[in-house]
Amino acid sequence: MEDGIAPLGFIGLGVMGEPMALNLARGGRRLLVWNRSPGKGEALLAHGAQRLVSPAAVFAGAPIVITMLASEAALDEALQRGTPAFAAMLRGRLLVNMATTSPGYSQGLQADVQAAGGRFVEAPVSGSRKPAEAGQLVGMLAGDAQDVAQVQPLLAPVCKQVFACGAVPSALLMKLSVNLFLITMVTGLCESFHFAQRQGLDTELLRQVLDAGPMASMVSQMKLAKLVAQDFSVQASVRDVLMNSQLVAAQARAAQLPSPLLDQAHALFQQAFDQGQGALDMVAVVQAIAALNPPPRA
Repeated sequence: MEDGIAPLGFIGLGVMGEPMALNLARGGRRLLVWNRSPGKGEALLAHGAQRLVSPAAVFAGAPIVITMLASEAALDEALQRGTPAFAAMLRGRLLVNMATTSPGYSQGLQADVQAAGGRFVEAPVSGSRKPAEAGQLVGMLAGDAQDVAQVQPLLAPVCKQVFACGAVPSALLMKLSVNLFLITMVTGLCESFHFAQRQGLDTELLRQVLDAGPMASMVSQMKLAKLVAQDFSVQASVRDVLMNSQLVAAQARAAQLPSPLLDQAHALFQQAFDQGQGALDMVAVVQAIAALNPPPRA
């Protein structure tokens, strides 16, 4: 703490985590980082971050630790949840989980963290790789009001706006509500693109028309440009969207709520995943739509 400010821990340097951590470092915060796959985070080192050998080392050196891991299982493994090491790591620490998990998982994790003598804030974000790189994510926070108030200003380099949602798991329920709209909207955009393409229309002209109209948004403009260019480089992968649609569907079932549009989109993303497109951007679901009615042979 050479500058009198404690370092911030960051665990998980994947598609979203790396640019988020980089924005924190660029914002002047000294980071202690760890990632499951070695070799990640080279850009962070140039901004003063320290890459440590284990999650335990991160927790030992930072009073607040952000996690952005790919799955609940990965987070449990990193935290050594269910072992004595978990309590040793979390005691006296504030864990901020920014990954999307099920609401029930988050509630259970909060209970375990508190039992270990730690504190917990769930902080999922809305946005994909590009907004993460630009520091333009939208954050949703839930937890004890004092902890939320402490975390909120820390996320200024990462999020253009942060909303306090109440008690855990309100932030994740809010994120799932947002994701339901996102998934069905992008699926509809892909179906619209496929419809126009199969009618022989100029898809670049379609992009211009939609971008000029009242339905245009940052998401539609970004995703439609990818469709026109047949650019499936990942911003939010088919695999991640499938996982998120599963979370939304499971929560809907638990609450006895219908989700007819989401269910159709979920089936298409499952098909895209089964076709080997899991690592591609979510707009690759257009290929699953096309496979329902392949063009006639010449």
